[in-house]
Amino acid sequence: MTTPSAPTAPAPLHIVMVAYPDMTQLDLTGPFEVFARLPGAKIDIVWKTSTKPVKDVAGLSIMPTAAFKEIHDCDVLFVPGGPGQLELMEDRETLGFLQEMADGARYVTSVCTGSLILGAAGLLKGYRATCHWLSLPQLAHLGAIPVEERVVIDRNRLTGAGVSSGIDLALALASEIAGEDEARRITLAIEYQPEPPFPPRDQEDPRLVEEVRGRTQGFQDKRDAVARRIGARL
Repeated sequence: MTTPSAPTAPAPLHIVMVAYPDMTQLDLTGPFEVFARLPGAKIDIVWKTSTKPVKDVAGLSIMPTAAFKEIHDCDVLFVPGGPGQLELMEDRETLGFLQEMADGARYVTSVCTGSLILGAAGLLKGYRATCHWLSLPQLAHLGAIPVEERVVIDRNRLTGAGVSSGIDLALALASEIAGEDEARRITLAIEYQPEPPFPPRDQEDPRLVEEVRGRTQGFQDKRDAVARRIGARL
């Protein structure tokens, strides 16, 4: 009689998620909730140091699990967005770390303006990519092809649009890695069944859209100037 074989353990999956000062925490924590449910997943939240918490733009503290120097490779590289992205786009240590990780990663991913950081590291040249709608045109300065979609997949580059798209991005990646059935099981487990109380941007009152654009114009101008400056050097 043949003895039934033991179930095969899932292959280890090393996910590196970058945390940095003044990021938008939901860009990171939304995808984290999905990634943590992937079979075999080992997640490291990394920053330059792992000895003190990183505070997001609203003051929420997140404790890194490892410092850049302690991580040498990964299967999935993930970068969130947020106002702190502006400084990181010219931070050599961070850009060098991203380039090192991306060199051997199976997937290079981001949410929101995290794609601008990837672009500043030269990792989106010639790739279709997305970003927060207010910053989307800036991707072109960095050699990427801006696409106004919720999630954009181009070869092994996966990028998500604004903050709330992080779960969509993570579920798309879960499907790529573990198959659609597993991604759908995760969707059920986290009861991801969005029913927004207000219209999407393309159906929203144009007055409100322009008010949001106006309130952020000064900072967007700074982002655009930095993206242009970096793009000229790439």
